[in-house]
Amino acid sequence: MRKSSGTAASGREKAYAYLRENILIDPEVQGKFLNEQELAAEIGVSRTPVREALLLLVSDGLVELIPQRGAYVPPVTGREMSELMELRGILESHAARLVIEQGRVPAKTMQETLDQQAKLPEELSPEAAREFIRLDTLFHQQLIDAAGNELISRTYSKLHVRQILVGVSALFRTGGRREQVCAEHQDILDALMSGDAAKAQKAIDHHLAVTRDILLRT
Repeated sequence: MRKSSGTAASGREKAYAYLRENILIDPEVQGKFLNEQELAAEIGVSRTPVREALLLLVSDGLVELIPQRGAYVPPVTGREMSELMELRGILESHAARLVIEQGRVPAKTMQETLDQQAKLPEELSPEAAREFIRLDTLFHQQLIDAAGNELISRTYSKLHVRQILVGVSALFRTGGRREQVCAEHQDILDALMSGDAAKAQKAIDHHLAVTRDILLRT
């Protein structure tokens, strides 16, 4: 019985991770219904764990279940983009203040992530763009995690899919955004390392405001 339960959980987790990391981040999926049978074949599991994974995504606010229609991926609206950036700003500014006060700025790991971003090719393919945004998300998550509040870390991590989705869109909508992001990240890190919480918050707010304005422009 335990083995069966573990296998079911494993299938659900596999489907959940695949949907989050490979399906929902695709801008082309927004505003469309997902086919459970096709997803099951693509992931290599039965339909049951796919359905269970979709229920988890409903609780995350990433998918809607429409009676007689199935699983629907709602488009990210302008209001949601603004609210996402506002929430990120609150959480990141709080984390910045804490890590500075407690001397826990993760300078080395954040710099390594930023260096990996900067090394990606200037002309980003869709795959490279997703890797760039994955590193972007990691850079900010490293700051959040360093604050040492597990609930805040989990809350911020839940934003991962939408962050990748809106981030990829921003990269392809604006020429030169890759270089700007790296420069803005460096400003955030430099402010953290200087120990100036107000400067760090200003750098975070500027970075998020620029991204928000790009997204809302179209």
